[in-house]
Amino acid sequence: MIISGLLKTTLLDYPQHVAATIFLGGCNFRCPFCHNSDLLEGMDGLFSKEEVLTFLKKRAGILEGVCITGGEPTLHRDLEPFIREIRSLGLLVKLDTNGYRPDVLKDLCNKNLLDYVAMDIKSGRTGYAKAAGVPGLDLSHIEESVDFLMKNTVPCEFRTTVVRELHREDDFREIGSWLAGASAYFLQSYKDSENVLVPGFSSYSKEELLHFRDVLVPLVPSAALRGVDY
Repeated sequence: MIISGLLKTTLLDYPQHVAATIFLGGCNFRCPFCHNSDLLEGMDGLFSKEEVLTFLKKRAGILEGVCITGGEPTLHRDLEPFIREIRSLGLLVKLDTNGYRPDVLKDLCNKNLLDYVAMDIKSGRTGYAKAAGVPGLDLSHIEESVDFLMKNTVPCEFRTTVVRELHREDDFREIGSWLAGASAYFLQSYKDSENVLVPGFSSYSKEELLHFRDVLVPLVPSAALRGVDY
């Protein structure tokens, strides 16, 4: 288990819950706009599992849940026992995933180990490989995870970080058809930082993002902006 970061308290990462966020190192995608690029190669862990669990035990009366993010958490073979230890403290568990390992996602959900799942949708099918930074990406893995979550097996959301240089209106028309009826789908505006994998990207205006939302709403009524002031 490569634990590369720990956000001790957040009101944003786990909807409607006070949570801690655990960042696991290593990722199978290379999204050029990734703002956690320092985690992609699975750098040496900054925290031991024991340190994190000790912290969570001390904060169990304050925290309601834990968000496990990355990197890509489903790459870690010891993810399941780690989640079990967290849940034994009476804490809820939210998993952030790119959905490329549907076998792991399904197994954790079928064992009732996840209370919430947030899956990134990088783009419409046509532009997915480019947005994920993986030429020749096998989209069937993504589709399998989407199909599974769309059955409402576990409370979930889908989300897309919108990048001016990578996304156009047609991408959201594709996504709308793909995620038709999804219980929650959020558009998040790209934010530049010094940790972005490939510099030079930019964001859309609030008005443009609202237009993309309006494109989505006929098929995905839950579509909304996140992190953008209305």
